[in-house]
Amino acid sequence: MHFRDFAPRTALVSSLLAIPHLASAFYLPGVAPTTYKEGDKVPLYVNSIKPVDRSQDPRLHAVVSYDYYHPAFQFCQPEGGPQYVSESLGSILFGDRIMTSPFELIMGKNETCKPLCKVKYTEKSVQFVKSRIEQGYSLEWLVDGLPAGQEVLDQLTGTTFYNPRFLLGQDDKDDNILFNNHYEIAIEYHEVNKDPNQRRVVGVVVQPSSKEYGGKADCANHPPIVLSGGEQHVAFSYSVIWRKSDTAWATRWDKYLHVFDPKIHWFWLIDTAIIVVILVLTVMSILVRALKKDIARYNRLDQIDLDDFGGTSVVEDGVQEDSGWKLVHGDVFRTPSRPLLLSILAGNGVQLFCMTGCTILFALLGFLSPSNRGSLGTIMILMYTVLGFVGGYVSARTYKAWQGESWKLNIALTPTLVPGIVFSSFFLLNLFLWAKQSSGAVPFTTMLVIVAIWFIISIPLSFGGSWVGFRSPQFQPPVRTNQIPRQIPPVSTYLKPVPSVLIVGLLPFGAIFVELFFIMNSIWFSRIYYMFGFLFLCYGLMIVVCAAVTILMVYFLLCAENYNWQWRSFLAAGMSGGYIFLNCLLYLVTKVRASGLAGIVLYMGYSAIISFLFFILTGSIGYFASWWFVRKIYSSIKID
Repeated sequence: MHFRDFAPRTALVSSLLAIPHLASAFYLPGVAPTTYKEGDKVPLYVNSIKPVDRSQDPRLHAVVSYDYYHPAFQFCQPEGGPQYVSESLGSILFGDRIMTSPFELIMGKNETCKPLCKVKYTEKSVQFVKSRIEQGYSLEWLVDGLPAGQEVLDQLTGTTFYNPRFLLGQDDKDDNILFNNHYEIAIEYHEVNKDPNQRRVVGVVVQPSSKEYGGKADCANHPPIVLSGGEQHVAFSYSVIWRKSDTAWATRWDKYLHVFDPKIHWFWLIDTAIIVVILVLTVMSILVRALKKDIARYNRLDQIDLDDFGGTSVVEDGVQEDSGWKLVHGDVFRTPSRPLLLSILAGNGVQLFCMTGCTILFALLGFLSPSNRGSLGTIMILMYTVLGFVGGYVSARTYKAWQGESWKLNIALTPTLVPGIVFSSFFLLNLFLWAKQSSGAVPFTTMLVIVAIWFIISIPLSFGGSWVGFRSPQFQPPVRTNQIPRQIPPVSTYLKPVPSVLIVGLLPFGAIFVELFFIMNSIWFSRIYYMFGFLFLCYGLMIVVCAAVTILMVYFLLCAENYNWQWRSFLAAGMSGGYIFLNCLLYLVTKVRASGLAGIVLYMGYSAIISFLFFILTGSIGYFASWWFVRKIYSSIKID
């Protein structure tokens, strides 16, 4: 997953408004520009080779990425061999493998058809490269932190932008596979205060082409290199042209940050907001009117002489006809089944909820610079680690509220169960990447770093939160719990477990459906996502929808005299994670054509991890919203 491509470009107000044409890029202190003089060497770094969509085929044909210097590609290497460039933890986890290159860029010095090297491709290598070109693999170069991409025209909006990658090769009108071996590199620079000794790189564009030189590399017209199948000799070359630009360094990312289908964002956001308003008003209308009437009648019963309670009282009959939620007051706070598991999931859900909200807020405020690759992934890991205290505290308080006795097991499993499932799944998927010699495989040392962070920071913080939670005063329910459980009568079809879970989970998913589509495009197609204004609003709408619809379901459930609301509220709200997984399956059928078992397993595995985490997040929202609601209504009535 390439969450590193999530890059902000707007200030707080413009992010909230999410108006692309008024937004302006900005950088907070800590991301300093690099200034060059004429004649200074400007390094060009290469990154991993990944599949993207092509204009003639918008689908993705592979999900496995490769190192730039994978033996089968046989790209020219720098003298002394390529060296890895230091990267952040988030950058490594999300697939960046940045290395040095043999390209020599001198500030202000143009080059024409400069030769790199000549390579003999074996028949096996030719077939490998040919297959990668057919699957739409692309290259990513970095100059001063900027991707060297291609200028692209958006047919829908008529705007041009820089695509951060360019294709390894292409096919011609006769379906011949052409291998790009010559690169026209155009670099734009800006002079600070018009000082020629203070130049900053503000744009990089690459135009690749295929040239069968035969002899010495030159810029004459040459036929393209057609990969036929046998051994072939390929000579690599490049040209460099430097262009002065008026683009300021602070706005250089504007050319790369493009909003695809901006009208869809607005239409869906407005539609979702309307649905949320209608839903919230409906919930408020039903609950306020019904509960106000019920509570008034219930409290009035306490003032009636006991002789009136013969079973024929008009007041009592009216209460029982109107609502049955008071009838289960002696069971509504009964300990649910598997309270240990529920408390662990609830604690981890709150931890994920806070991590997601803080990360989106940081991105919205501009703390995650697009030039700081992997900053999003790094901040997510950091926030989740630090918030281990919150997860442990919430889990302990929840478990204690349900009179749980295995407190040691709760303390041990809260920071290990959910992260352990995710880490184990991630490790198994990583084995597939190792087997495919993919650059997306996380190095073993990085895995050890993650485990160290987990055990040294996250688990102790969770233990501390659990200790504080168990030492806090125990939750006192507003009503007493009966010793003998009340029999639950049959309920309507829509209140049965499966229908109610399916209905409730659909609405929160609908609130984020469109934004989820663009996020998935960013992950799988290596596009830059930066519309955190829309994402912030969608996240808020999802929270409101999740809470409102779950409360409404719990109210109807209690009216039907079913007091088992705890797991139902968690599973119903969490079902939106199930819909996300179904959406991933639909995305696989319509947008991805991954060949081979490994590609499908990787796609399904990562989708399952994301859906599982979202299930826990939304489930905790529904559960705690229902908890608040149940406490509120039962603390508002008088019970003898």
